[in-house]
Amino acid sequence: MIRLAIALFLIAAVPARAQVPIQEVTSPGGISAWLVEEHSIPFVALELRFRGGTSLDLPGKRGATNLMAGLLEEGAADMDSRAFAEAKEDLATSIDFDVYGDVLTVSAQFLTENMQPSIDLIRASLVEPTFDDVAVERVRGQVLSYINSRQTDPDEIAGDAMNAAAYGDHPYGSFDGGTVDSVAALTRDDIVTAWENAIARDRVYVSAVGDITPEQLGTVLDTILGDLREQGGAYPDPVPFGATPGISVVPFDTPQSVARFGQPGMKIDNPDFFAAYIVNTIMGGANFENRLFDEVREKRGLTYGIGTYLSDSDYSEVLGGSFSSQNGVMAEAVSVVQEEWAKMAADGITEQELADAKKYLTGAYPLRFDGNSNIANILTSMQMDGYPIDYPETRNEKVMAVTLEEANRVAAELFQPENLRFVVVGQPEGLEPTVN
Repeated sequence: MIRLAIALFLIAAVPARAQVPIQEVTSPGGISAWLVEEHSIPFVALELRFRGGTSLDLPGKRGATNLMAGLLEEGAADMDSRAFAEAKEDLATSIDFDVYGDVLTVSAQFLTENMQPSIDLIRASLVEPTFDDVAVERVRGQVLSYINSRQTDPDEIAGDAMNAAAYGDHPYGSFDGGTVDSVAALTRDDIVTAWENAIARDRVYVSAVGDITPEQLGTVLDTILGDLREQGGAYPDPVPFGATPGISVVPFDTPQSVARFGQPGMKIDNPDFFAAYIVNTIMGGANFENRLFDEVREKRGLTYGIGTYLSDSDYSEVLGGSFSSQNGVMAEAVSVVQEEWAKMAADGITEQELADAKKYLTGAYPLRFDGNSNIANILTSMQMDGYPIDYPETRNEKVMAVTLEEANRVAAELFQPENLRFVVVGQPEGLEPTVN
């Protein structure tokens, strides 16, 4: 895959800022997108996202949206799955379909000279999927095989148990691929309904990066999306993180236990979100020498890795994390996490920790803009999160503006040791469950 050089989008200032010349484009048909033109390489990355994802599954039809997404490249218009794959290969075009709890994504990369036939393929997959019986049964078999395999994976078991405890009957409360029974029972009509609910113009976000003009992008947008239905299915209601505080244990025969932990989080549009983001980075942020890594791994050797995340999904917010430990030391590891959680709430962070986190976060951010596809991904995420078009240039200023007083106020409000829930899968020694 051809990728643009990092230098196209970076400057050497400290703190660094991402220099991404984003244009907003509106097609003749009224469809909006964000564009970064870069004509030095004859290559385009196109990212389409449809809000909703597997959360749109209807009651009793869990797994329908996931199965449908797996069929989008298994036959469209007059092409069966083999013909569709051969067309992509002949064009040297990549088209990937993925679906998650909140979004269905279409990620495409193609050479400029093959733009029109590549766009025609994408359009066919979204507007004219065939969902023929042979393809449905083949992909259904793949999904069922994966469902069976994940039932023996302690990480997946822990995630499922935490989601069930937190969200119950809401779509977030169960695996979005469905169960063996629910997937086996899905009909072609269920798949068509999932397609109608998930892929529509009222929920699409688009970004393009590379060798394409605004006028060309406008034509692309109308070609791919102009014939889609105007409205998709209803979104589910918001749901709070509702897991009962405490510790639950799921017995599983393994020498190493897996732990998930979580509590209510914060929405991304909260004015305190940047302070919360910094504080979480200090507690357990990835690729940063954080407190939990230091206390749980470096000082005590209780795990190979531990991390936390601040997640704002469309319908719920979570502050959570995960790690694994040998059965004999899992109880101690859980205790250390509880202690650090309480310490953060009570004492906050230091001036040095704040400075180190700012340096890391502002230095790492521009490095994300390292190629057409990555930039297209980021721009589409920005649109879905409601960020302004100049966000790449102003983001680091928002990080640097957080004061120690603000960070510690948010730490005291955000970290709630009294609401922290642990789910441990394995045979942890000396760890007594406090909730079912």
